Amino acid sequence: MTAAVFLELRNVFKTFGNFQALRGIDWDVREGEIHCLVGENGCGKSTLIKAVSGVHAPDAGGEMRIAGQEILSFDPMRARALGIQVVFQDLALFPNLSVAENIAFDANLGRGFSPKAAIRRKARETLDRLGHDLPLDLPVDSLSIAERQIVAIARGLAGSARLIFMDEPTASLTRAEVRRLLDLVRKLSAAGIAVVFVSHRLDEVSAIAERITVMRDGRMVGTYPAYALDQRTLIHLMTGIEIASHHVARDCTSRDVVLETRHLSRRGEYDDVSLCLHEGEVLGLTGLLGAGRTELALSLFGMTKPDSGALIVHGQERRFRNNQDALAAGLAYVSEDRLNLGINAEQSIVDNLDIAVLPGLANRFGLISDASRTQLARDWVARLNIKLSSVEDAINTLSGGNQQRVILARWLASHPKILILDSPTVGVDIKNKEGIYALIRELSDQGVGILVISDEMIELFATCDRILHMRNGRIAGDYNPSLITEQALEERIYA
Repeated sequence: MTAAVFLELRNVFKTFGNFQALRGIDWDVREGEIHCLVGENGCGKSTLIKAVSGVHAPDAGGEMRIAGQEILSFDPMRARALGIQVVFQDLALFPNLSVAENIAFDANLGRGFSPKAAIRRKARETLDRLGHDLPLDLPVDSLSIAERQIVAIARGLAGSARLIFMDEPTASLTRAEVRRLLDLVRKLSAAGIAVVFVSHRLDEVSAIAERITVMRDGRMVGTYPAYALDQRTLIHLMTGIEIASHHVARDCTSRDVVLETRHLSRRGEYDDVSLCLHEGEVLGLTGLLGAGRTELALSLFGMTKPDSGALIVHGQERRFRNNQDALAAGLAYVSEDRLNLGINAEQSIVDNLDIAVLPGLANRFGLISDASRTQLARDWVARLNIKLSSVEDAINTLSGGNQQRVILARWLASHPKILILDSPTVGVDIKNKEGIYALIRELSDQGVGILVISDEMIELFATCDRILHMRNGRIAGDYNPSLITEQALEERIYA
């Protein structure tokens, strides 16, 4: 028997100035269902969530019904009163307040002062419903990301949620934490609470959804039973293009070794790491967060120093004093922390792109012209198909995928022989991911040795010739993607 409809939208538009963010949305969510909402960045998902949660008022002429009641005027307080809660990606918690105070916050809005005992009782009852036990008096800023998500979900339940939106809830979680979160979503559904789950990770969408709604360019492409869509079909619906998601692994062992480590160690970070990267090879490095992957990459690029062992580049042992030494030796590194280590958000695209190659732009008098800097930026923007209005715009005006391409362009402009990519598509939507995968394959065909650090199996199998598994700072396995499945490798990593 089909569940009753809890939320229903008909012909909903939302306009900002001359831009239509939502275009004639017809959509419904049923009581207690797990409904996934997918689409590329900028397709309108966030605007839709904000319209349903009372943050944005839709344009006149559309209809919204909640539990059969037509909604004529709306704000966040009214939305919460009607049972709609949103767990945003940043969680929107109060870091200096306790677990109990955060959980009981929405339930106490407009009700005046509540005694501490009542706040604790409400929080404990709510956590018991979720099957979780957190210290009620700890400040939220002392919790892990996964624990904070439990608090955010519990806050919604304490406010009598009937529909919870989860916006990219797994973006910062380990695979084990993701599994626990998906189990929690199923528990909410079994209790009659509808969950709208927004994610770029299509394996999670396939694992959790009962129905999937696809958005593109502010419109609904359609709503489908989850069993009717495989990932390739889903990507096509989201992007309108066919995505090549497989790479035939090559045997590169007869080629020259461009990067080698022998028993490389750094206390507390990685230990006895020996690996070889060959010319034109794409070598994957995966493992749980905290396995030492990024710490190893920082040492390879001269940003930290190993305690022992050898680093050999193009057949010569090297001891980098800093990243400038590594750059001079032909290495380049794209950090996973794009916002803090990759870009200067307020500076222009030109400034962000050419910072690594400025000495090479100087004339014989040591001067660098604005024209040469601008031309370099324009050349790389065209080559990598970066979407922008002007190279003089601030880089923070670009989407995440285009920011990532600017950072790639920065290092490619240095013509590296060895490229280290740490989580190269984090925060990037499907279409831009495929563009980055294609670029990795193109660079490897040109002879660049590439180390790809990632915990996304689809990413590793789309690009890599070999995959190393790192656990507790050590190399725990070396795999040929042609001889192991994504599922089998994932089981070994997350065992």
